Amino acid sequence: MATSINDQTSASPFHAGERAIHASLGIESQVEELGRRMIRDHLTDQHRHFYQSLPYLVMGSSDRHGQPVASLLTGEPGFISSPTAQSMTITAKPVAGDALDDNLRPGSPIGLLGIDFSTRRRNRANGRVTETGRADGGFSLQIDQAFGNCPAYIKKRDMEVLSQHLATTQRGEPVTGEQLTPADRLLIEAAETFFIATHYSGDTVQLGNGTDVSHRGGDPGFVEVTNNTTLLIPDYAGNQHFNTLGNLRENPRTGLLFINFETGDYLQLAGAIEIIWTGNEISRFAGAERLLRFRLDNTTRISPIETA
Repeated sequence: MATSINDQTSASPFHAGERAIHASLGIESQVEELGRRMIRDHLTDQHRHFYQSLPYLVMGSSDRHGQPVASLLTGEPGFISSPTAQSMTITAKPVAGDALDDNLRPGSPIGLLGIDFSTRRRNRANGRVTETGRADGGFSLQIDQAFGNCPAYIKKRDMEVLSQHLATTQRGEPVTGEQLTPADRLLIEAAETFFIATHYSGDTVQLGNGTDVSHRGGDPGFVEVTNNTTLLIPDYAGNQHFNTLGNLRENPRTGLLFINFETGDYLQLAGAIEIIWTGNEISRFAGAERLLRFRLDNTTRISPIETA
């Protein structure tokens, strides 16, 4: 039966890494209580309608080696449907060259982020692939967890113009590398938004396991490019669930996605993150409570095809 997770005899909605951070900050009891009210094992009707209205969806997946990947799917509103409160069907294919295409295997964990840039509303869900290779070209998911997110640090954009641009952009073959190129650095340094995918699979209780994807935002330049293989990212106050940081505490492997919303350039980074909890370095970033040091393993850039 679809329920909220508010029965005190049921398993915590948070896994060991998240709970360890809550305990270290002295917020364990209040966050546990809040999480049991907010986090559900199903999509509410409001969330179902929200996802079904979107022309794009951010997804987190993991490859066969456990590397998280952050991706973006686009389509006409309605390409996301929710036949039941615990299921979702998506009739869209990943961008050619995006590892998400290989990661959509029955049983594989998936993180979802629905975000409306025009209203700054966002909701998240986690689940597992139940079906691929549908006749309509799509795939289906089982929903394990669903919850809302605050609108902080979301840059307002015209959603209709953005979705049409992303959906119609023709992209060339993916270009891979092990260092950031000058063009990559420019994209990152100008970014007001990026997406981060993380993964945790250490608990015997299934509820806390899986892949997450979330949004990070700030003023242009909020992500510091230290060198061609290192980024320094401020981490601001959020909803105190620490889903992303809880995953990173246990498993530092990370996938980042940067998009140039004007040109359609699509840059995926694979690597690992070190959480910097204290130190003078944090004070260089106004409002930051922590820093995330990302060390790059490889890049995949999928650029638009220039037309005359």
